[in-house]
Amino acid sequence: MGNVYEIYALRYATMSPRTPSMNFLAPDPHDSAAQDLDYFVWLIRGGGRDILVDTGFNAEEASARARKLTLNPVDALERFGVAASSIRDVIVTHLHYDHAGNLDRFPNARFHLQEREMAYATGRCMCNGLLRHPFSVEHVTQMVRHVYGERVTFYSGDGEVAPGVTVHRVGGHSDGLQVVKVETARGPVVLASDAAHYYANLQRRSPFPIVYNVGDMAQGWETIERLAGHPDRYIPGHDPIVTEIYPRASDKVDAWALHLPPTRSFAK
Repeated sequence: MGNVYEIYALRYATMSPRTPSMNFLAPDPHDSAAQDLDYFVWLIRGGGRDILVDTGFNAEEASARARKLTLNPVDALERFGVAASSIRDVIVTHLHYDHAGNLDRFPNARFHLQEREMAYATGRCMCNGLLRHPFSVEHVTQMVRHVYGERVTFYSGDGEVAPGVTVHRVGGHSDGLQVVKVETARGPVVLASDAAHYYANLQRRSPFPIVYNVGDMAQGWETIERLAGHPDRYIPGHDPIVTEIYPRASDKVDAWALHLPPTRSFAK
């Protein structure tokens, strides 16, 4: 099988209630209700190493943005048996507040980021309040500090973090958004992050409303489908359905095993 990994989704926060217009740029006018939003970080395990994908947000950020923080992601990892100090590699899919907080709590990690995302988060687009809103200046500044500390590996498009773990820029939601392809025993699994907040964003070809470039987002969906090779092998970034169709992986924290087959198939 070569290099194969386990993948775990750890849920640390939720947002409810939501309306269809909060989940789709062009919602179905017949929809009167909408799914809640779940917040996850993802742990990739294999080959004697742990790789974390995204770092979530903390209580201060949750209060500022009216989100329900169940447990700081760093503490969720601890309950799952992984100390933050043991993490050597953190893939940051993009620098929005819910994916790039807690950057100061991984003292031994190297951060893997698209060069284009760093330029976007510190460039002229941040003079626009609408585009700036999903970012936290504290998080972005912390990443700049990591750059100056020589702790960031930048990618321009596709790149390999470890054998069997690759990153791929898709843009769309944020200019430097990257997805993560992971080789597992059931085939390649793609952590789509915010390229598709919900399964329905991709399935309906209907963008989530927070979007920098709709064209890039649409092309990104095609990239995800190509990389995954099967509709059951991509994982959206915020969909509660993930917690319904994948096996629980812990009795101490909200965690689900994504390297195992789902109980429901999206294949037609």
